[in-house]
Amino acid sequence: MTKPTDPPTVRKGIVEHSGFSCSGWIFLLIVIGLLGFAASEIAKAIRGDASVPVPGIIGAILGVLCLSGLFTLQPNQAAIISFFGAYVGTVRGQGLSWTVPFFGRHTISLRSRNFNTPTLKVNDKRGNPVEIAAAIVWRVEDTAKARYEVENFEYYVSIQSESAVRRVATTYAYDHAGDDHEEVTLRDGGDEVAEAFQRELQLRLAPAGIFVEEARVTHLAYAQEIAQAMLRRQQAEAVISARRTIVRGAVDIVDMAIEGLREKNIVELDPARKATLVSNLLVVLCGESEVTPVVNTGASV
Repeated sequence: MTKPTDPPTVRKGIVEHSGFSCSGWIFLLIVIGLLGFAASEIAKAIRGDASVPVPGIIGAILGVLCLSGLFTLQPNQAAIISFFGAYVGTVRGQGLSWTVPFFGRHTISLRSRNFNTPTLKVNDKRGNPVEIAAAIVWRVEDTAKARYEVENFEYYVSIQSESAVRRVATTYAYDHAGDDHEEVTLRDGGDEVAEAFQRELQLRLAPAGIFVEEARVTHLAYAQEIAQAMLRRQQAEAVISARRTIVRGAVDIVDMAIEGLREKNIVELDPARKATLVSNLLVVLCGESEVTPVVNTGASV
């Protein structure tokens, strides 16, 4: 009897939370005061007014320790604080701040960034090879995940973006097939394709604490090996569509002409003459070249 295997353990992810910090200007004044006091005590010892400047040495050590806890943040920056490898918290904001001197600090940017994927060759929904590329706007939302959940979050974004592009490209067809114009395609999907791409990308980048602001397809074309064949197919479809429109318009014009002649009693048309008129009008309206009319005067030669 085989022993049932234990279920895989689920790793508990690190979630960002606020770290300890306070205004750096207060501690800057404290540092200046401690270092000034230390300098004064040491100067007294040098002049012989005091023996060993113990208070001055202690003040200098405290001043240096307080000075090491100062750090600055620019707008849209955060500092990840750790203590001997353990995550302590994240400090957001801007300006001069102070934290415990023994805490390690790693600054990470929260600004929006652009990433352009390389042009990839992918098979679309129908198996046609297409070339596709996309532009992605993203930013770090959870600093703890970006720092500790993945090895390199920027490289992670690049790899997962290419994977998402391939996934979306295989979900949709490049263009419509035949008369099916209700299907969403890569070429005319527009916002729907962009939203699907953004959802797919957000799902892949969420474990790294990345928020996708926008994702758009920037390059889309058939692969070189089928580009000419697909171009001829598109041209043929365009010609057929144009011909269909011309024929429908010609039929409407012929119907109006016959109905107008009947209502105004201009001429009586028997079935044979009506068929001849219809044939001649369709030739004139649907022909590609100029038509030269032949006028029958009724005179015999």
